[in-house]
Amino acid sequence: MLSAALFAPENWLADASGLFQLYAVPLLLRILGAIALWVIGGMLIGFACRVVTGAMNARNLDRTMSTYVASALGILLRVVLLVGILGMFGVESTSFAALLAAAGVAIGMAWSGLLANFAAGVFLVLLRPFKVGDVITAAGVNGEVKEIGLFATTLDTRANVRIFVGNNKLFSDNIVNHSHNPFVRLDLRAQVANAVDPFAVAGRIREIVAKIPDVLGDPAPEVGVLEFNAAGTLLYVRPYVRGGVPEQEAVIAAAYRAIAEATSGLPVPAPHRVNIEQH
Repeated sequence: MLSAALFAPENWLADASGLFQLYAVPLLLRILGAIALWVIGGMLIGFACRVVTGAMNARNLDRTMSTYVASALGILLRVVLLVGILGMFGVESTSFAALLAAAGVAIGMAWSGLLANFAAGVFLVLLRPFKVGDVITAAGVNGEVKEIGLFATTLDTRANVRIFVGNNKLFSDNIVNHSHNPFVRLDLRAQVANAVDPFAVAGRIREIVAKIPDVLGDPAPEVGVLEFNAAGTLLYVRPYVRGGVPEQEAVIAAAYRAIAEATSGLPVPAPHRVNIEQH
């Protein structure tokens, strides 16, 4: 009779209900609290990063430095938040630190490339070969720098394609900064026929190119003879342009129109060969 009473359905339900209230309910509350803490903490971290970025921008600090500091602060605060959430489940911070220290060597070996990107990012911010907003060519890509992050640099190409490049790859490669100097020189070519006076054509091209917007008057556009070839005379056209890539592309298009206008109506360049007969 006693055995039957122990295995009665109402006793099982009572035991299950007691175990659920004793273990499952506190665990469920901790999980819900952890989720709420992660969401609210993430919102507060985002707010803190925006406040720091706004404060640095209000003091006219460089955008490169402000974005880098905000990114580092966000990652640091999320690590602190994660440690706090683990503490809700009974994981002591000292135990967490000991675990990280014990796994430090393995993590360092496995993440050697990631750590190299982190170190390269620090040097990119300190040495400043480029800043946010510059147009660069490096690591086989070309684009406008949008952000220098902890581990990768974000660029947008002229085709509006976003590229993420590891900082170490950028730092170890040649970096061409197209936005560093106040102006750049463009190099174009113009071919004229053999029967055409190249110096007269060069003068007309120089006069038209000098009127193109964003072309500097000092230094003035350079137009001259580059070489004499079988088709005639090859001229160089070198305007100096103020501005970024959009301005440079506009000047290139306008310069080619100037070349077409200056050579309109002239003989078409064609290879010319002189045959010498021997008797």
